[in-house]
Amino acid sequence: MSTEVSRPATTTAKVVVATTVALSFISFWRGASIVLSDLASSAFYAGGIVETAIGPAAPWFVLAVMLFSFAVRSVYMESCSMFVRGGVYIVVKDSMGPFAARLSVSALVFDYILTGPISVVVAGAYLGHLLDDIAKMLGQSFPFNINYFAAFFATLVTVYFWWMNTKGIHESSGKALRIMQITTIMVVAFLIWCPLTILLRGHVQFPPAPLPRNLEFAPKALGWFSGTVWPTIPAIAMLIAFGHSLLSMSGFETLAQVYREIAYPKMKNLRRTANIVCWYAVICTGVITVFAGMIISPADIRNFYVDNLLGGLAMRLAGPELLKLLFHAFVVIVGVLILSGAVNTSMIGANGVLNRVAEDGVLLDWFRKPHKRFGTTYRIVNLIAILQVTTIVASRGNVYLLGEAYAFGVVWSFFLKSLGVLALRFQRHDQEYKFPLNIRIGRVEIPIGLGVTTLILGFVAIANLFSKEIATLYGVGFTLSLFFTFTISDKINTRRRLREHLEKKPLEEFNLEHQSQVNAATLHARPGCVLVAVRDYHNMEHLKKVLEKTNLRRHDIVVMTVRTISTGAGEYDLADDQIFSAYERELFSHVVEVAEKEGKPVELLVVPAVNPFDAMVQSAAKLKATRLVTGVSAKMPSEELARQIGMSWENLAEPRHSFSLEVISPDRPSMYVNLGPHPPRLWPEDLDRLHILWRRLSENEGIGSKLHHRDIVGMALRRLERDLTDGNSEQVIKDLKDELRRS
Repeated sequence: MSTEVSRPATTTAKVVVATTVALSFISFWRGASIVLSDLASSAFYAGGIVETAIGPAAPWFVLAVMLFSFAVRSVYMESCSMFVRGGVYIVVKDSMGPFAARLSVSALVFDYILTGPISVVVAGAYLGHLLDDIAKMLGQSFPFNINYFAAFFATLVTVYFWWMNTKGIHESSGKALRIMQITTIMVVAFLIWCPLTILLRGHVQFPPAPLPRNLEFAPKALGWFSGTVWPTIPAIAMLIAFGHSLLSMSGFETLAQVYREIAYPKMKNLRRTANIVCWYAVICTGVITVFAGMIISPADIRNFYVDNLLGGLAMRLAGPELLKLLFHAFVVIVGVLILSGAVNTSMIGANGVLNRVAEDGVLLDWFRKPHKRFGTTYRIVNLIAILQVTTIVASRGNVYLLGEAYAFGVVWSFFLKSLGVLALRFQRHDQEYKFPLNIRIGRVEIPIGLGVTTLILGFVAIANLFSKEIATLYGVGFTLSLFFTFTISDKINTRRRLREHLEKKPLEEFNLEHQSQVNAATLHARPGCVLVAVRDYHNMEHLKKVLEKTNLRRHDIVVMTVRTISTGAGEYDLADDQIFSAYERELFSHVVEVAEKEGKPVELLVVPAVNPFDAMVQSAAKLKATRLVTGVSAKMPSEELARQIGMSWENLAEPRHSFSLEVISPDRPSMYVNLGPHPPRLWPEDLDRLHILWRRLSENEGIGSKLHHRDIVGMALRRLERDLTDGNSEQVIKDLKDELRRS
């Protein structure tokens, strides 16, 4: 940083701006739109797939799954309330160990890898069928095989969202929000038009009740249960049917990953996000699927609308054919948008999972290298995109094949997550939110709601394991491949840690940008920001308090640390490890975690300097900060710390920027000091004395109303200054010491 002081010893070397991939926070609306891009997209294909698998009672099962999503929501909310970074992986690891954690996250990644392809291939199929219908109306034939067209379209969309995620979550969440706004228009249209159609037709064709006797399993829907006695047992049959319907609830793990990016206040916004997601899914997927079962016959759904249910529903509504055709086109456009957006959701979710795995050392650090321009973990995003494109090409646009493979990871990730949270209930007691229905007997709390939910998910997971041959074979193969990859990476990283004597705790990866001086534009800090100085990651209380009380609409937060260097070191270029050592990396990793927990972004700054007080003051002046905040010092009292910083401010070159200094202590009120000219805060008795003097003096002839309080203060200051310069300084200092003792 270029010096502005008169003493050469305060010259500082190049400053470093550190950026991380972790701190880009979003609103609960954006968070909900990201999750819904996956969860609500199932409305376009879940009803047809479930109808094919279990028969005409399918709509009720889909609706039941959507209502059951409130229980799964509570599982994820309890997990997030403990701030367990890493979703399924960390929850299962903390509760059941690393082996189960690697297994669970392998199944989850498989789920994410398939989420994108199945959604975007269905989008391509919707678009292909519409273009085919238009071509037939014009007396032409569609020039491509619809499955191949869907695969080609899916590849293009995947590449597009790969680039969006490479640029960062703000770009991606904005796209998801706009997609959900357009989708809502379609949902409202269905909610109005479907009841009108039923009323105009004069009769209601309710789907058969969701009872075992009404289940009509397709041969492939029973898997290894086919030909056995198990499907004839009512409870087992209901579990199999519920398992086939559970694919309509995929996407909740994205809630845990997006939680890391949700803005302050985190828990309140998480509750809002989860409630929006669940109610929207109940209406969009559950209710509209029931309407489809009431308006379209089961035979037509199986024969014509398996992969085009909402398109078929649009064409079966009451009204003019042209109007229905236009609405059908709108439904297809919305379907293409939201189903394509599910690729974005799957990339965000998989990226979040693999980042947490890499943080724990189960994936090589090479994958976590931030992008030089955007700061994202682009190598992980690249890996996800490659796997998804490979899946699309290998499937050749076959939706049924993708659906069978996709179903494997959904229920197992839910079950392992719920089992992990249940185990943590007896190990931790810092939950800000708990799954409802808890009974306390003495000192023991029995989590009935969480236990029943875990039991249901476990039974459904076992039923899916045996009823879905393709899903089990492909899912187990993919999961085991990932599991062995994680295991080998973990062993490599463990050996490296032992060799380098590194701690087990993972650290953030940072991009370093060297600057010749502190620059507000580079830091993206507006004038009036709050500058927080940190040095000891065990002493972060002052940072926490700043994050809690700072309104980001008014003030940005910059966190700086001073890297002490010897006199004269600033004359030479310093290497990265001399400016940003392992300690600075660990320090800022803690800063990131604290800021992330509060849901507020911070800018990170390292300033090498001979004198840390000069560095803090110069940085605050350069950034035009309103406040410099420090914690208490282990080497000196807070009053002396404030005096040293004040002296550094006095040494700044004119014009000096005025700001306040706040020293925050965890066990007593903060100490405030104004640096620079400012109105003094007078004691009450001094204010009374000033007023009495004003009254006495204003009664003199020739003064009267012309006299103000400021005139008296100004005259008193000039007389004090004259006493100091006329040889009475000893008496002035003696009187001042007496005043300090009285105060």
